[in-house]
Amino acid sequence: MVFTAVEQRRIQRSDLTENDAVVATAHNFPALIDNILRVLPNTKTVAWVLGASPGEKLWLEDVRKELAPYADRLSFIWYSDRSFAEILKHAAALPLHSAIFWHLMNVDAAGIPYEGDTGLAELYEVANAPIFTFDESFFGQEIVGGPMHSVLSSTQQTAAVVVRILGGEKAGDIKTAAIPYAAPIFDWRQLQRWGISESRLPPGSKVLFREPSPWQKYPSEISAIAATILLLVGLITWLIYEHRRRHTAEVAAREAISELTQMNRIAGAGELSGSIAHEVNQPLAAISANATAGLNWLGAKTPDLHELRVCLTGIVDQSHRAGEIVHNLRAMFRKDTPYSTHVDVNKIILVVLDLMRVELQKHDISVVTELSDQLPSIAAREVQLQQVVLNLVMNAKEAMQTVSSLHELRVKSELNDDGQVQVSISDSGTGISSSDIARIFNPMFTTKPSGMGMGLSICRSIIEEHGGRIWAMAGSTSGSIFYFTLPAG
Repeated sequence: MVFTAVEQRRIQRSDLTENDAVVATAHNFPALIDNILRVLPNTKTVAWVLGASPGEKLWLEDVRKELAPYADRLSFIWYSDRSFAEILKHAAALPLHSAIFWHLMNVDAAGIPYEGDTGLAELYEVANAPIFTFDESFFGQEIVGGPMHSVLSSTQQTAAVVVRILGGEKAGDIKTAAIPYAAPIFDWRQLQRWGISESRLPPGSKVLFREPSPWQKYPSEISAIAATILLLVGLITWLIYEHRRRHTAEVAAREAISELTQMNRIAGAGELSGSIAHEVNQPLAAISANATAGLNWLGAKTPDLHELRVCLTGIVDQSHRAGEIVHNLRAMFRKDTPYSTHVDVNKIILVVLDLMRVELQKHDISVVTELSDQLPSIAAREVQLQQVVLNLVMNAKEAMQTVSSLHELRVKSELNDDGQVQVSISDSGTGISSSDIARIFNPMFTTKPSGMGMGLSICRSIIEEHGGRIWAMAGSTSGSIFYFTLPAG
């Protein structure tokens, strides 16, 4: 088992076995206070937000001990003995030259549990002082910034340990150094709100969410084309590098995975890692296809700038899709309630088919659509429904690649007898055996040699979260048909 994102002081080494590996993090609370005093040198008071659960009380002891040397310069307010309602009231009336540090809030002193960053959002609404933290997962809205534990760095090191285990190393023999804070990052919007000059930021700091200048918003056409070409060259270079790196890693991993059972693969990789790899791979594939098409247009005797612009727009859209997928997967696994809007199902279908146009043409797949113009709008998270349609279209494409007959993809939308919006996606591929139909939406079940078995499971989670239903049937003559319904709203 691989333990990750756990602070080194909380690791009970005596409880670990030879089958356990640890990717730990290292807190440095004095460095966090030094960051606050650097960007806000007049700070006199620091209010420390920490809950009252047993684990949080242990942290309170450690923090107080490490920050004792600052007692002659700063006044610390410890919120661990207050209810969250009292914390909100007090934080709204902090004295001048104060700062708030968000450590953790699992359970407040009144015994009320808080999950994720919901408490942080409430605190931000009333606080009259800037808020800092050590966890980058909270960064992006309420936090000023500074040195924090990087989600990306922790994930990369964990993945490296998993690859070593899959390569045959014993988990207990793998020792990694505790991960320190990453280079400081700051939210430009919070710097503006609290009047913090960028000249005060630590060396090597990165400022995010900066509002673009008018020149960046409205560049001339020539400058836009030049910048886009430079971006394309950099993106293609990065894709080539990533492709080679992935290929090398996949060859090594495939040799080890062939000797493992299904349960070893579940324990080694983990359902979450499989989900992210599966979902993000699709927009990356679309980016690659659009980039290849763009190069072909550039290589023509007379470059077709219109087609090139279409390809570049596709690359930008797919990069945004990748970011949205990661955001939605994170929200899904921490049980957030995603923000829904009224969306047009037909528009979602057409957007996905347009994004897949180059890929479908490359495999000689004709597309037939029967979209009802009488459909009501539905309340849904648009990017999640796009992911469902994209998954089903990708599966249909892969099913038809192994047959030599006519390749035809049919997409239909209609209003069923129950007044719900119903979408069907059928293909002329190999079809699904009757024994597999009942299991095809189960996590980790796949009929493809290289499949992860996560795509249809995620589709079912998304559709059911929206109050709908998804199922599959064999086609009337060949192939398969996937259906899903969504309530009108």
